[in-house]
Amino acid sequence: MDPPNKKPLEIHLVTTTDSPEFNHLTRSLTQTSLVGLDAEWKPVRTHQTSFPTVSLLQIACQLGDDSVVFLLDLLSLPLSSLWESLKEMLVSPDILKLGFRFKQDLVYLSSTFCSQGCNPGFDKVEPYLDITSVYNHMQYKKNGRNVSKQNKSLSTICGEMLGISLSKELQCSDWSQRPLTEEQITYAAMDAHCLLGIFKVFQAKVAKEGELVLKTNELSIPSANLGLKELFRKHDMNDKVLSTQFCEALAIVQATTCSDVVQVIPSAGGVIKKSSCSVSNPMDAFLLKIVKKHGDRILLKESDREPKTSKKKRKKQLPINGIPREKNLENFDEWQGTAPWDPLVGGDGYPKFLCDVMVEGLAKHLRCVGIDAAVPNSKKPEPRELITQAQKEKRVLLTRDAKLLRHDYQIYKVKSLLKNEQLLEIIETFQLNISEDQLMSRCTKCNGRFIQKPLSTEEAIEAAKGFQKIPNCLFNKNLEFWQCMDCHQLYWEGTQYHNAVQKFVDICKLSD
Repeated sequence: MDPPNKKPLEIHLVTTTDSPEFNHLTRSLTQTSLVGLDAEWKPVRTHQTSFPTVSLLQIACQLGDDSVVFLLDLLSLPLSSLWESLKEMLVSPDILKLGFRFKQDLVYLSSTFCSQGCNPGFDKVEPYLDITSVYNHMQYKKNGRNVSKQNKSLSTICGEMLGISLSKELQCSDWSQRPLTEEQITYAAMDAHCLLGIFKVFQAKVAKEGELVLKTNELSIPSANLGLKELFRKHDMNDKVLSTQFCEALAIVQATTCSDVVQVIPSAGGVIKKSSCSVSNPMDAFLLKIVKKHGDRILLKESDREPKTSKKKRKKQLPINGIPREKNLENFDEWQGTAPWDPLVGGDGYPKFLCDVMVEGLAKHLRCVGIDAAVPNSKKPEPRELITQAQKEKRVLLTRDAKLLRHDYQIYKVKSLLKNEQLLEIIETFQLNISEDQLMSRCTKCNGRFIQKPLSTEEAIEAAKGFQKIPNCLFNKNLEFWQCMDCHQLYWEGTQYHNAVQKFVDICKLSD
């Protein structure tokens, strides 16, 4: 995400409250006006009676031109020591919170803190800006007309707005395992950090288009001399004046009630111990105007605090081949039956799979080890379309969608979450024979086979005309080129090829 000449992203894993990382976090929250929020938890099955426990909370802070990401290990930190400061940050008028569909994260986060005695958890985030809203606003400005609201993934939005590929492969990994892997740490940090990057693009575009022009005459002396009470009553008064005077008043109040020493405050039920509190810097005028025009909030209702349970009556399920559906679905945990490519049922003996949209990444991995793996013909296929395509092409349908198992066809539900593990699961389940000479023998782009004879450099240049650019640095090398017979994509045995071969040799343990 950052240009090559910039220093790498600063990431701090916070595991204890007496660590330099924790002190850095509390200090940063008083200095920033913009944070990106995200949370991770162990994937759970549907129809749970309780919310999942949040294992990691990511807070990306914008500090001047730099940014820093704090990963709060909620399985190690005492939640009672975090509750007050997090609650203050979530509702601080001086900090704009960015998120991507963060309401669900907030529900789970609140439930996690409540389970540790931090009642009533969290119920509000304000001011808040959802990156989905930012994206939709940018699309409207780009097209100059009303466009339908897009429900695109964060990965897609990052690709379009930042030009980076945000891998989501680790999203469903087990976040309750400790220690976290380096890959998990990087993934979690980037998920929060990219929110700042997207907002920066949005902020620059808003400034360039002059959508929120700052007028100097708005800061008039009569306005500045008004009292705080009058300013609150006049909603059309300038936000800069309001924020400045409010923060000055707040600082005075806090100076009289807060100090470095724990104070005892009388109450009806005895005494309340109140620790020292900090005042964050107010937002600048431009950020305040963005908040006023585009800002939103998340507000949890009582109904949000209970897991949703389905009240629909279950329809009577007809049996499949004489076997009750419930038992039939259980059988898909382990592959049973004869594969459609088996010569005993008229197949050609070569394994063939159809990977639905939930396991498209697995399709590429299967192709890399020489296995015929197709993807759906349409982007959003109906279940019947998938079944028809699989039947016509004599393929086993691979999916992670349990609903597809209700159909009377040879469907296998993939258990693993990560592509490497999924590949090994399919190899083991279907007893596939993988050899080193099969690796990289199919086109990873379209699943086609390569031409039998390799092309010379001159032949490859001719074949690539008007279709594909071959880097000039390859012309002086004695390389062999291979072309897909279906999509005509050209490949050559360069560094990437050898790295990919070694990767799948290791995954499939072919060197053992």
